[in-house]
Amino acid sequence: MIDLAVRGDLRDVVARAKVGVEWTAAFADLDPTNLPMLFALTPYGDAVFNKRQMPTLLAELDRLPTAFGGEWVAQARELCQVVECGQHLYLWFLGD
Repeated sequence: MIDLAVRGDLRDVVARAKVGVEWTAAFADLDPTNLPMLFALTPYGDAVFNKRQMPTLLAELDRLPTAFGGEWVAQARELCQVVECGQHLYLWFLGD
């Protein structure tokens, strides 16, 4: 399971998703040229996205195949808005 959270510069948690991304091996098969940010997700590592990356991440969420969808996508969108509206905030995908 990959958890999602918005953190500040000091890694303090500002917001957290109620559900995480259920990892499947299919994530490794995502097209890195079409979905490079989501392709970066791994079940064991962290991926961090800053405010300038939010439009790209949101566009990738729009192109994400429905098989990967779920409640986490809506919550990721909400967390992207938190990052976009704040200062010095980052969206973290936290692997195990």
